[in-house]
Amino acid sequence: MNYTIKNEYLTVTASDAGAELQSVRSAEGLEYLWQADPAIWSGKAPNLFPYIARLTNETFTLNGKFYHMKRHGMVNYHTLVMETPACYVQSEEENDVLLTADEMTFRFESSKQTREQYPFDFVYRITYALRGSTLVITNTVENTGTERMYFGVGGHPGFRVPLDEGLSFEDYYLEFDRPSHPYRVGFTDTCFLTGQDQLYPLENDRRIPLHHDLFDHDAVVLKHAPKTVKIASDKGKHSVTVHYPDFAYIGFWHATGKEAPYVCVEPWTSLPSRDGIIEDLSCQADLIGLDGGKTYQNLWTVEFE
Repeated sequence: MNYTIKNEYLTVTASDAGAELQSVRSAEGLEYLWQADPAIWSGKAPNLFPYIARLTNETFTLNGKFYHMKRHGMVNYHTLVMETPACYVQSEEENDVLLTADEMTFRFESSKQTREQYPFDFVYRITYALRGSTLVITNTVENTGTERMYFGVGGHPGFRVPLDEGLSFEDYYLEFDRPSHPYRVGFTDTCFLTGQDQLYPLENDRRIPLHHDLFDHDAVVLKHAPKTVKIASDKGKHSVTVHYPDFAYIGFWHATGKEAPYVCVEPWTSLPSRDGIIEDLSCQADLIGLDGGKTYQNLWTVEFE
Protein backbone atom coordinates (compact mmCIF):
# COMPACT_ATOMS: atom_id res chain seq x y z
CA MET A 1 0.00 0.00 0.00
CA ASN A 2 1.23 3.49 -0.87
CA TYR A 3 0.50 6.49 1.35
CA THR A 4 0.77 10.13 0.30
CA ILE A 5 1.09 13.41 2.18
CA LYS A 6 1.19 16.80 0.53
CA ASN A 7 1.34 20.54 1.08
CA GLU A 8 1.63 23.53 -1.21
CA TYR A 9 5.26 22.72 -1.99
CA LEU A 10 5.65 18.93 -2.08
CA THR A 11 3.79 15.68 -2.60
CA VAL A 12 5.49 12.73 -0.88
CA THR A 13 4.56 9.07 -1.24
CA ALA A 14 5.88 6.12 0.77
CA SER A 15 5.08 2.42 0.69
CA ASP A 16 4.37 0.23 3.69
CA ALA A 17 6.91 -2.18 2.15
CA GLY A 18 9.95 -1.13 4.15
CA ALA A 19 8.39 2.34 4.63
CA GLU A 20 10.40 3.23 1.52
CA LEU A 21 9.87 6.56 -0.18
CA GLN A 22 8.35 6.14 -3.65
CA SER A 23 8.09 9.71 -4.90
CA VAL A 24 8.89 13.30 -3.95
CA ARG A 25 7.35 15.77 -6.38
CA SER A 26 7.27 19.56 -6.41
CA ALA A 27 4.07 21.54 -6.86
CA GLU A 28 5.12 21.96 -10.52
CA GLY A 29 5.42 18.19 -10.93
CA LEU A 30 9.22 17.81 -10.82
CA GLU A 31 10.17 14.35 -9.53
CA TYR A 32 13.22 14.50 -7.27
CA LEU A 33 13.43 10.83 -6.29
CA TRP A 34 15.06 8.15 -8.46
CA GLN A 35 12.21 6.06 -9.88
CA ALA A 36 13.96 2.68 -9.95
CA ASP A 37 15.11 0.69 -12.95
CA PRO A 38 15.86 -3.01 -12.35
CA ALA A 39 18.55 -2.84 -15.03
CA ILE A 40 20.40 -0.23 -12.93
CA TRP A 41 19.11 -0.27 -9.33
CA SER A 42 15.67 -1.45 -8.25
CA GLY A 43 15.68 0.52 -4.99
CA LYS A 44 14.52 4.06 -4.38
CA ALA A 45 15.18 4.96 -0.75
CA PRO A 46 15.71 1.96 1.57
CA ASN A 47 15.65 2.45 5.34
CA LEU A 48 18.53 0.90 7.25
CA PHE A 49 17.98 -0.79 10.64
CA PRO A 50 19.27 -2.47 12.78
CA TYR A 51 22.53 -2.91 10.82
CA ILE A 52 24.04 -0.80 8.06
CA ALA A 53 25.64 -2.36 4.99
CA ARG A 54 27.33 -5.75 5.15
CA LEU A 55 28.09 -8.32 7.83
CA THR A 56 30.84 -10.82 7.05
CA ASN A 57 29.04 -13.97 5.87
CA GLU A 58 25.80 -12.13 6.84
CA THR A 59 26.64 -13.22 10.39
CA PHE A 60 27.24 -11.67 13.80
CA THR A 61 27.63 -13.04 17.31
CA LEU A 62 26.08 -12.03 20.60
CA ASN A 63 26.53 -13.75 23.96
CA GLY A 64 28.27 -16.63 22.22
CA LYS A 65 25.47 -17.30 19.71
CA PHE A 66 25.55 -16.80 15.94
CA TYR A 67 22.86 -14.86 14.09
CA HIS A 68 22.32 -14.23 10.38
CA MET A 69 21.06 -10.98 8.86
CA LYS A 70 20.97 -9.67 5.30
CA ARG A 71 22.58 -6.46 4.07
CA HIS A 72 21.22 -3.25 5.62
CA GLY A 73 19.27 -5.03 8.34
CA MET A 74 15.60 -6.05 8.38
CA VAL A 75 13.29 -3.11 7.64
CA ASN A 76 13.61 -3.44 3.86
CA TYR A 77 12.30 -6.99 3.95
CA HIS A 78 9.13 -6.36 5.95
CA THR A 79 5.77 -4.64 5.59
CA LEU A 80 5.37 -1.92 8.20
CA VAL A 81 2.19 -0.76 9.92
CA MET A 82 0.87 2.72 9.14
CA GLU A 83 0.16 4.52 12.42
CA THR A 84 -1.51 7.65 11.03
CA PRO A 85 -5.07 7.63 12.47
CA ALA A 86 -7.74 6.31 10.12
CA CYS A 87 -9.69 9.57 10.40
CA TYR A 88 -6.88 11.22 8.44
CA VAL A 89 -7.66 9.20 5.33
CA GLN A 90 -9.11 11.50 2.68
CA SER A 91 -9.52 9.12 -0.24
CA GLU A 92 -8.48 5.66 -1.30
CA GLU A 93 -8.11 4.15 -4.77
CA GLU A 94 -6.83 0.58 -5.05
CA ASN A 95 -3.43 0.59 -3.34
CA ASP A 96 -3.03 4.36 -2.94
CA VAL A 97 -4.14 6.32 0.10
CA LEU A 98 -4.07 10.13 0.30
CA LEU A 99 -3.79 11.43 3.87
CA THR A 100 -5.05 14.79 5.08
CA ALA A 101 -2.17 14.95 7.59
CA ASP A 102 1.18 16.54 6.77
CA GLU A 103 3.07 13.61 8.27
CA MET A 104 2.94 9.82 8.39
CA THR A 105 4.51 7.24 10.69
CA PHE A 106 5.27 3.59 9.97
CA ARG A 107 5.91 1.00 12.73
CA PHE A 108 7.99 -2.19 12.73
CA GLU A 109 7.95 -4.41 15.82
CA SER A 110 10.04 -7.35 16.90
CA SER A 111 8.53 -10.79 16.55
CA LYS A 112 9.53 -14.42 16.77
CA GLN A 113 10.77 -14.14 13.18
CA THR A 114 12.91 -11.06 13.82
CA ARG A 115 14.35 -12.48 17.05
CA GLU A 116 15.77 -15.39 15.08
CA GLN A 117 17.90 -12.83 13.20
CA TYR A 118 18.29 -10.17 15.87
CA PRO A 119 17.61 -11.22 19.48
CA PHE A 120 16.06 -8.04 20.87
CA ASP A 121 12.58 -6.72 21.61
CA PHE A 122 12.01 -3.35 19.97
CA VAL A 123 9.66 -0.99 18.20
CA TYR A 124 11.13 0.91 15.25
CA ARG A 125 9.26 3.87 13.81
CA ILE A 126 9.99 6.15 10.90
CA THR A 127 8.09 9.40 10.43
CA TYR A 128 7.96 11.52 7.29
CA ALA A 129 6.80 15.10 7.96
CA LEU A 130 6.42 18.05 5.60
CA ARG A 131 7.66 21.43 6.78
CA GLY A 132 7.36 23.79 3.83
CA SER A 133 9.69 22.55 1.09
CA THR A 134 11.58 20.34 3.56
CA LEU A 135 10.95 16.68 4.35
CA VAL A 136 11.80 15.78 7.96
CA ILE A 137 12.66 12.10 8.50
CA THR A 138 12.66 10.85 12.09
CA ASN A 139 13.91 7.43 13.19
CA THR A 140 12.70 6.30 16.62
CA VAL A 141 13.84 3.07 18.29
CA GLU A 142 12.27 1.86 21.51
CA ASN A 143 13.92 -0.98 23.44
CA THR A 144 10.90 -2.84 24.79
CA GLY A 145 13.03 -5.55 26.38
CA THR A 146 15.30 -5.60 29.42
CA GLU A 147 18.66 -6.27 27.75
CA ARG A 148 20.85 -3.58 26.23
CA MET A 149 20.40 -3.62 22.45
CA TYR A 150 22.89 -2.62 19.75
CA PHE A 151 21.97 -1.16 16.36
CA GLY A 152 22.60 1.33 13.60
CA VAL A 153 20.16 3.48 11.62
CA GLY A 154 20.56 5.16 8.28
CA GLY A 155 19.01 6.35 5.05
CA HIS A 156 19.69 5.43 1.42
CA PRO A 157 17.61 7.75 -0.81
CA GLY A 158 18.48 8.10 -4.48
CA PHE A 159 17.96 11.55 -6.03
CA ARG A 160 17.63 12.12 -9.76
CA VAL A 161 20.62 13.71 -11.47
CA PRO A 162 20.24 15.71 -13.59
CA LEU A 163 17.33 17.57 -11.99
CA ASP A 164 17.16 20.23 -14.71
CA GLU A 165 16.17 19.55 -18.30
CA GLY A 166 19.03 19.88 -20.76
CA LEU A 167 21.80 19.31 -18.22
CA SER A 168 24.04 16.28 -17.78
CA PHE A 169 25.15 14.27 -14.76
CA GLU A 170 28.58 15.90 -14.97
CA ASP A 171 27.05 19.38 -14.65
CA TYR A 172 26.29 18.63 -10.98
CA TYR A 173 28.31 18.44 -7.80
CA LEU A 174 28.02 17.58 -4.12
CA GLU A 175 28.85 20.58 -1.96
CA PHE A 176 29.23 20.80 1.82
CA ASP A 177 28.04 23.90 3.62
CA ARG A 178 31.52 24.76 4.94
CA PRO A 179 35.16 23.94 4.18
CA SER A 180 36.46 20.68 5.63
CA HIS A 181 39.03 17.91 5.32
CA PRO A 182 37.09 14.64 5.68
CA TYR A 183 38.48 11.13 5.53
CA ARG A 184 37.25 8.43 3.18
CA VAL A 185 36.48 5.19 5.00
CA GLY A 186 38.57 2.36 3.57
CA PHE A 187 36.62 -0.50 2.00
CA THR A 188 37.59 -3.73 0.28
CA ASP A 189 36.27 -4.47 -3.21
CA THR A 190 33.42 -6.29 -1.46
CA CYS A 191 32.63 -3.30 0.80
CA PHE A 192 34.02 -4.43 4.13
CA LEU A 193 36.21 -2.25 6.32
CA THR A 194 39.96 -2.31 5.78
CA GLY A 195 40.87 0.07 8.62
CA GLN A 196 42.83 2.17 6.10
CA ASP A 197 41.02 5.51 5.99
CA GLN A 198 42.53 8.27 3.87
CA LEU A 199 42.18 12.02 3.62
CA TYR A 200 39.65 12.77 0.89
CA PRO A 201 40.44 16.04 -0.91
CA LEU A 202 37.53 18.29 -1.80
CA GLU A 203 37.55 20.87 -4.56
CA ASN A 204 38.03 24.21 -2.77
CA ASP A 205 37.68 22.20 0.46
CA ARG A 206 33.92 21.91 -0.11
CA ARG A 207 32.92 20.29 -3.39
CA ILE A 208 32.86 16.85 -5.05
CA PRO A 209 32.26 17.16 -8.82
CA LEU A 210 30.00 14.37 -10.06
CA HIS A 211 31.14 11.94 -12.73
CA HIS A 212 30.07 8.34 -13.16
CA ASP A 213 33.45 6.76 -12.54
CA LEU A 214 33.45 8.35 -9.07
CA PHE A 215 31.66 5.17 -8.02
CA ASP A 216 33.81 2.62 -9.86
CA HIS A 217 34.92 1.33 -6.46
CA ASP A 218 31.43 1.48 -4.98
CA ALA A 219 30.33 4.00 -2.36
CA VAL A 220 32.31 6.99 -1.18
CA VAL A 221 31.77 7.04 2.60
CA LEU A 222 33.21 9.95 4.56
CA LYS A 223 33.82 10.64 8.24
CA HIS A 224 34.62 13.99 9.90
CA ALA A 225 32.62 15.72 7.16
CA PRO A 226 30.22 18.65 7.67
CA LYS A 227 26.60 17.78 8.43
CA THR A 228 24.98 19.44 5.42
CA VAL A 229 25.50 18.60 1.76
CA LYS A 230 23.77 19.79 -1.42
CA ILE A 231 23.30 18.27 -4.88
CA ALA A 232 23.34 21.22 -7.27
CA SER A 233 24.57 22.64 -10.56
CA ASP A 234 25.75 26.14 -11.38
CA LYS A 235 23.80 25.77 -14.64
CA GLY A 236 20.49 24.72 -13.07
CA LYS A 237 17.89 26.04 -10.65
CA HIS A 238 16.92 22.85 -8.80
CA SER A 239 18.80 21.29 -5.91
CA VAL A 240 18.51 18.86 -3.00
CA THR A 241 20.05 19.66 0.40
CA VAL A 242 20.47 16.95 3.04
CA HIS A 243 21.09 17.87 6.70
CA TYR A 244 22.08 15.04 9.08
CA PRO A 245 23.20 16.53 12.40
CA ASP A 246 23.49 13.32 14.43
CA PHE A 247 25.00 10.91 11.91
CA ALA A 248 28.71 10.09 12.09
CA TYR A 249 29.10 9.15 8.41
CA ILE A 250 27.81 10.27 5.04
CA GLY A 251 27.90 8.07 1.96
CA PHE A 252 27.47 8.81 -1.75
CA TRP A 253 26.72 6.08 -4.27
CA HIS A 254 25.23 4.98 -7.52
CA ALA A 255 25.33 1.61 -9.27
CA THR A 256 28.93 0.68 -9.99
CA GLY A 257 30.11 0.63 -13.58
CA LYS A 258 26.96 2.24 -14.96
CA GLU A 259 25.98 5.70 -16.14
CA ALA A 260 23.20 5.79 -13.57
CA PRO A 261 21.16 9.03 -13.53
CA TYR A 262 20.93 9.39 -9.77
CA VAL A 263 23.03 9.81 -6.63
CA CYS A 264 22.28 8.33 -3.24
CA VAL A 265 23.04 10.51 -0.22
CA GLU A 266 23.29 8.17 2.76
CA PRO A 267 23.54 9.31 6.38
CA TRP A 268 24.79 6.44 8.58
CA THR A 269 25.28 6.15 12.32
CA SER A 270 27.62 3.16 11.95
CA LEU A 271 29.76 1.21 9.49
CA PRO A 272 29.77 -2.35 8.10
CA SER A 273 31.84 -5.15 9.58
CA ARG A 274 35.59 -5.50 9.23
CA ASP A 275 36.91 -7.60 6.39
CA GLY A 276 36.84 -11.30 7.27
CA ILE A 277 35.68 -10.74 10.86
CA ILE A 278 32.42 -12.00 12.35
CA GLU A 279 31.55 -9.06 14.57
CA ASP A 280 30.39 -9.37 18.17
CA LEU A 281 27.53 -6.88 18.12
CA SER A 282 28.19 -5.79 21.70
CA CYS A 283 31.79 -4.89 20.84
CA GLN A 284 31.35 -2.90 17.62
CA ALA A 285 32.27 0.55 18.88
CA ASP A 286 30.15 2.69 16.53
CA LEU A 287 26.84 0.91 17.15
CA ILE A 288 24.25 2.63 19.33
CA GLY A 289 23.74 0.94 22.70
CA LEU A 290 20.23 1.36 24.14
CA ASP A 291 19.24 0.08 27.57
CA GLY A 292 15.97 -1.73 28.21
CA GLY A 293 12.95 0.55 28.43
CA LYS A 294 14.77 3.46 26.77
CA THR A 295 14.04 5.27 23.49
CA TYR A 296 16.44 6.61 20.86
CA GLN A 297 15.50 9.26 18.28
CA ASN A 298 17.41 10.71 15.36
CA LEU A 299 16.14 13.02 12.62
CA TRP A 300 17.48 14.33 9.35
CA THR A 301 16.02 16.62 6.72
CA VAL A 302 15.91 16.99 2.96
CA GLU A 303 15.19 20.38 1.43
CA PHE A 304 14.00 20.51 -2.17
CA GLU A 305 14.42 23.53 -4.42
